[in-house]
Amino acid sequence: MTDDMLETVEIDPENPAEASVIWLHGLGADGHDFEPVVPMLQLPPALPVRFVFPHAPVRSVTINMGMRMRAWYDIVDMSVERRVDVENLLESADRLRELIEAEKGRGFSSDRILVAGFSQGGAVVLHAGLRYPETLAGIVALSTYMPTADTLEAEAADANLKIPVFMAHGAMDRTVPASAGRSARQALQRLGYRVQWHEYPMMHEVCVEEIRELGRWMAEVLGN
Repeated sequence: MTDDMLETVEIDPENPAEASVIWLHGLGADGHDFEPVVPMLQLPPALPVRFVFPHAPVRSVTINMGMRMRAWYDIVDMSVERRVDVENLLESADRLRELIEAEKGRGFSSDRILVAGFSQGGAVVLHAGLRYPETLAGIVALSTYMPTADTLEAEAADANLKIPVFMAHGAMDRTVPASAGRSARQALQRLGYRVQWHEYPMMHEVCVEEIRELGRWMAEVLGN
């Protein structure tokens, strides 16, 4: 692990946690962004879950006129291809793996650790989670896409070929078009991944119905 672990917002349940969720925010947000979502998930009291919300590093973002903000990677343009700085993305995937190792150090086995992300964060968890060498509990990818889809087949970890994946997207999303999310889902399904897909009449955001459905999915995945 590096000496400069990402700063995090951490929420621990009242009772000893039985699972851990590491949740990455989107461009320009921070670890507090999805903190209010935890009670909205309505996870059963019998399933105490720890949540870790890391802050992305601050970096210059090309599409925002080079302004510095919290970002998991630089986005070069907003074309359909959405060219991104893959080196940045790989660095962020490494930082996510460090957080997973830290949770394992707390006593969680890898199959009790779930990784989640929104937008940029979703791209990072898809990359890192599908390539992680030990079995994870699941992957949540919200309003996102898969910039590294072309290397997945060669790099996929055998340990996570059967990992459950929850994907959701806004049908009216103008930031990350729903077509990009659907393309990512199709790429995963072609390789045999189990993807649960949900689409909602919203833009680049989350909605109550989506969070409740995610909570039911998480309860099922982590309750096994």
